[in-house]
Amino acid sequence: MIKVNFDGGNLTSDSGLLLYKEFDEKIGLDQSIREMLQVKDSVDHREHPNPDVVIQKIYQHLAGYHTDDHADELKHEPMFTTILDKKQLASQPTLSRLNQKFDKETMKQIQQVNQKLNRRVQKLKPSEHFVFDLDSANFTTCGKQYGTDYNAHYQTTGYHPLVLFDGLTGDCIKAVLRAGNVYTSRNVVSFIGPVIKEYEKMNPSATIAVRGDSGFAVPALYELCEEHELKYAIRLKSNKRLTSLAQAIENQISERLNLNNGAPYVFYKEISYKAASWNKSRRVIVKLERPEGELLFRYSFIVTNLSYRPKNIVKFYQNRGTMENFIKEGKNGFALDQLSSPDFYTNATKLQIALLAYNFANWFRRLCLPKSMNKSTIATVRIKLIKIAGKVINTARYTTFKLCSSCLYKKHFWFALKKIQGIPLIE
Repeated sequence: MIKVNFDGGNLTSDSGLLLYKEFDEKIGLDQSIREMLQVKDSVDHREHPNPDVVIQKIYQHLAGYHTDDHADELKHEPMFTTILDKKQLASQPTLSRLNQKFDKETMKQIQQVNQKLNRRVQKLKPSEHFVFDLDSANFTTCGKQYGTDYNAHYQTTGYHPLVLFDGLTGDCIKAVLRAGNVYTSRNVVSFIGPVIKEYEKMNPSATIAVRGDSGFAVPALYELCEEHELKYAIRLKSNKRLTSLAQAIENQISERLNLNNGAPYVFYKEISYKAASWNKSRRVIVKLERPEGELLFRYSFIVTNLSYRPKNIVKFYQNRGTMENFIKEGKNGFALDQLSSPDFYTNATKLQIALLAYNFANWFRRLCLPKSMNKSTIATVRIKLIKIAGKVINTARYTTFKLCSSCLYKKHFWFALKKIQGIPLIE
């Protein structure tokens, strides 16, 4: 006979959070939040100060406990109370109360924490190349959240945030919440402009390239990139002039080759093109593709100042598909799109907190994990490193976590801990 109950005692299922706490001490997540977060709140003598609650929420995101209600179940969880240095965690009403105090300033403060830590990580692991991938996303909502609206492209009601990732590392460089019905490229220049200046100051010798789909095909963005001598590859929407130029290229190819055999073909060409709204002619790559068994070619166009061969430019642009994976990771792994408050800036601040948790996990993955886990999603990392059973032993001098003896990933755990210990303390 087998009996089951939940009377096992002082146990945790999230022992791997110890690694993140150690990493936190090295890069200063906890410290930065305490220094930079100033919530407009008349109550300042409580058990759970506002920075503590935000830090708790980030660790909940890491472990996969995204909703405020989860805090009630975690109230006396030994791992969380240990790493947060609490007798008990903030409850759901406490988290909800803080949500009501969030405003535009708190949103900006969390953004600034993200930027500060990103600079620190860049010092720890400098990059000489950055690919700024621009995109927008759809955050579907079900309620009366302020700013939500119907978006014809996604055919849903929700928010339409603007996001910027580094396509080489997966770091989220910047994100802003926007109303659901705004156009993709709205305010893109004012959005990315300060980031470009910051990265130029941070690493003047680095090369920066900007990628975006046709929603970001606006002359002001090309001009901004050219002004700062950045490379860019941005898809253009097809129009009559571009289609006519592509058809002329197809006709030239047809004169040299027999294309009437039903075989698939792909050609990469380039033209000099000046739209009516452009201040000068620019290089445009034309991809002509005919799938097997079809009669007509499909055309796609990319405006660029890259000097690569046309085929390589198309390949470089197509690699921005990783951006969709980053957004998916943010949604599935950190609940970026779970914005249920009726207030816009409460939701905007929740987004920044979730993004900070996303970046914290991504920095940990890049700096601390072995190569075999270097591209793992947070779901995989949780299974292998965070969700480790442990028993807590408290004595007068020490708190000891005795972890599961049969853990399959002990070597990965010790590897990560050694890497963290090798990171210099923040100045």
